[in-house]
Amino acid sequence: MSRIICSPSAYVQGKGELTKIAGYCKAMGCHKAYVMTSPSNEKRCGPAIKKGFDDEKMSYEFVVFGGECSDDEIQKHLHQLNDADIVIGVGGGKTLDTAKAVADTANIRMIIVPTIASTDAPCSRLSVVYTNEGAFDHYLPLKANPDMVIMDEDIIVKAPVRFLVAGIGDALATYYEAAACNEAGKVTTTGGHVTNAAMAVAKCCRDTLFKDGYKAKLAVMHKQCTPAVTNIIEANTYMSGVGFESGGLAAAHAIHDGLTVLKESHDYLHGEKVAYGLLCQLVMENKSEDEINEVISFCKKVGLPTCLKDLGLDQATDEELMEAAKASCAPEETIHNLPFPVTPEDVFAAIKVANELGK
Repeated sequence: MSRIICSPSAYVQGKGELTKIAGYCKAMGCHKAYVMTSPSNEKRCGPAIKKGFDDEKMSYEFVVFGGECSDDEIQKHLHQLNDADIVIGVGGGKTLDTAKAVADTANIRMIIVPTIASTDAPCSRLSVVYTNEGAFDHYLPLKANPDMVIMDEDIIVKAPVRFLVAGIGDALATYYEAAACNEAGKVTTTGGHVTNAAMAVAKCCRDTLFKDGYKAKLAVMHKQCTPAVTNIIEANTYMSGVGFESGGLAAAHAIHDGLTVLKESHDYLHGEKVAYGLLCQLVMENKSEDEINEVISFCKKVGLPTCLKDLGLDQATDEELMEAAKASCAPEETIHNLPFPVTPEDVFAAIKVANELGK
């Protein structure tokens, strides 16, 4: 089996990047842009993006994202594309995953513009599809990574700090999941085995989070962009994106998916649930207390969940937690990338033990 590493064709991060999007589109040979975003993000980002298109005298259309990356939402936008030859997704993870799915299905170019650094979704050739009600449904593999990912630091530092912290939670799992996949010799979503380069990126991601995560949180609380913030935006987005896709996912993300069957978890962000899923994975792997405590201490310091109460699940019954555990172990789930067999009973036990360790 081949070793494969994937990444977006270009990753651009800096200040004032929104006004340059039209120029990037023209450089790709595109003529009309389909800009997908929420009403709130159109208000935040629309003026700068529209000015860039007007200055470049390039045609564009802003369209509203419906809120869930569902099959119905993807189909809705496919029917609205008309003569657009590039899709630009502007917003959070679900907006971006929908934009990627639409562009990939229509075989046109795509630019991804996160307004928050909350997930590693922007860089990948994968969309996470949910039901219309917000429960995890399935992973949708795409033919290619985005043509370009653009991170405008001026926009990202103005978002609520909770989003940056959630991105840290999502990125924190990257190294540990990739290490498990590598140990087990599993195939990643790229269709190949883990590369040394992917492992190096994943390790750099973890080390950057430990070094700069708390400092970046403090800076964003005051809407400031410091070198630590710049590093964490890159870690949350690019390093974690390349690291998870080419390094592989394991239990942390599978347990996130399982927790989405509990409606109480829907008020919590993807990375917040992934962080708790990581604690469960470390329990399942029987990592040392020192290693587990290092992760717990870091999570507490930056404000990530470390127990069920932190996810609104302290009143969940054992039956409900077992339902989440069963969903985590569905045949297509990434929990089976661990280097040992896993049952719902194993996951249930890990959820309970991680809860006690993290209290």
